[in-house]
Amino acid sequence: MSGTCSYHKRMNRKSWLAFLLVALIPRALSQGLPELGDVSSADFSPQMEKRIGEEAYRSIRFQEGSFVDDPEVSAYINGLGRRLVASSTDRNKDFEFFSIQDSTINAFAMPGGYVGMHTGLLLAAQSESEIASVLAHEISHVTQKHIARSVGKQSDLTTISIAAMVLALLASRSGGDLSMLALAGANAGAIQAQLNYSRDFEREADRVGFQLLTDAGFDGHAMASFFGRLQSSGRLGDNNAPAYLRTHPMSGERMSDIQNRAQFLPYKQIPDSLDFHLVRAKLRAAIGDPRETVLAATEQLRQKRYASEAAARYFLTAAFLRNRDLAGADREMANLRSLKLANPMIDLLEARLQIAQKRIAIAQTIIRDSLSRTPSYLPLRYALVQLLQDAGQHVLALRESEDLVKLAGKDADVYAMRARSFAATGQQVRMHQALAEQYYLMGALPGAVEQLQMAQKAGGADFFQSSVIDARLREIQKEQAPPGKPR
Repeated sequence: MSGTCSYHKRMNRKSWLAFLLVALIPRALSQGLPELGDVSSADFSPQMEKRIGEEAYRSIRFQEGSFVDDPEVSAYINGLGRRLVASSTDRNKDFEFFSIQDSTINAFAMPGGYVGMHTGLLLAAQSESEIASVLAHEISHVTQKHIARSVGKQSDLTTISIAAMVLALLASRSGGDLSMLALAGANAGAIQAQLNYSRDFEREADRVGFQLLTDAGFDGHAMASFFGRLQSSGRLGDNNAPAYLRTHPMSGERMSDIQNRAQFLPYKQIPDSLDFHLVRAKLRAAIGDPRETVLAATEQLRQKRYASEAAARYFLTAAFLRNRDLAGADREMANLRSLKLANPMIDLLEARLQIAQKRIAIAQTIIRDSLSRTPSYLPLRYALVQLLQDAGQHVLALRESEDLVKLAGKDADVYAMRARSFAATGQQVRMHQALAEQYYLMGALPGAVEQLQMAQKAGGADFFQSSVIDARLREIQKEQAPPGKPR
C-alpha cells in the first residue's frame, strides 16, 4: 500500500535509526521547521512539537521496514486510541496511532500526538482493556506535554538538539549502542538526562491515564494487572525485563499507586470487542513459517484454547490462505461464516480468499455489501479501489477514491492510488498533481515541487486547474524555504 521500495523494506531497526540520525534532523530544518535559537527565549510551541513529530513519524513510516502498513490494524488501533482521547481534556488534539512489527512488549509517544505500539504488546495483552491502559498512559505523556516540559528545563537546547532528543528517545526503545549513537549526534550531555521521562512524569501519566481508561469505559483493573504481570516477568528474567519497563521504569511506589487506585473501583466485567480478537488473529497468522502457523491454528481449535471461536477460525482461515491452501481456507471460511457474525474484517478476509481464486466479481460484491453495512470502515474502501485498479477498472477506481480523499486525505497511499489510475486513464496533469500530494505527505517536498512543475509543463490543463497548480506550487515552495530566508 505505501509504495515503499524494496530497499526500504529491507532496512532493519539499526539502519532505520542510523537513517534518522543522519537524515531526520537536517531534513527537518531544511524543510521549514521554525528557528528556535535558545529555548529559554521561546517556548517549545505546539507547532514546533507537531512538526518534529511529523518528521519522526514520516521517517518511521516510509523508511522503517517493520512499520505495519495494514489498514485493518491501523483502523483498530486508531479507533481504540481515539476512544480514549475523546475522554481527555485535550479531546480536540490530533493523534495518530500506529504499530511496529516487533516481538518486544513496548509502546512509545512522540511529540505532536504520534503514538507507536509494538505488535508484541498487542499479542501479549490478555484483554482489550490492557492494551487501552498502555495507550492511555502514552496519550497522557502527550496531553501533559511531558516532552515539551522536559525541553523547557534546558536553557541551552536548540532546534537541532530538540530533534536529537526525539531521536534519542526513539533509539532508547531499542536499547544498547543505538541510543549512544543517537546521543553522539548533538548535545549528548543535555539529552542524556531526558532519555526517559522523569519519575514525576511517569506517575502523572499513570494517574491521568488511569482516569482516561475508566472514563472511556475500559476496566481500570487492567492497568494494574498488565503492569503487574510485566513486573513479575521482569523479576523472573533477572535483567531481562520487558522493553516497556526499561523505557518506563516501574518503581514499587508507582505499582502500589496504580493498585490502590484500582482497588476502589467496583467490579464490572467489560467484554473485549470482536475486532480486538480478530486483529490479534490476523497478526498471528502473518508471522512464522506458514505451515507451522497452520498447525498452530489447527491445534488451537482442536483443543478449544481460545477466547473467541470466530477469531480462532479467522486465524486458521488466514493461515491456510497464507500457506496457499485455498481448499482448506474455503472450508474454514464456511465454518467461520456459520457463526453468523457481521464484521468487515471477516468480509475482507473472504474477499481476499475470492481474489486468490480469481473470483474478482464475487470479491467486489462482498466488499460492496460490507460497505453498505459499515460505510465508515476505511479498509473496505482501500480494498475496493485496489481491487478495481487490479481489474483495470480505473474510471470506477477514481470515482471510489474520491471518498478516500475526503475521509483519509492525509494518507499518502490515497494519492499514490489515484496517481496510478490517472496514469492509466491518460490524465497526465492530474497524475502529477496526485504524485505531488503523495510526496508532500511523505515529507519529500523537493519531489512534490518537481511533480507540480511537471504538471505545469504537461499541457492540457484549463485555466482553473492551472491556477490550482500554481497556487499549490507556491505554497510548497514557501514551506520548503530554509529558516530565516525570504519565503
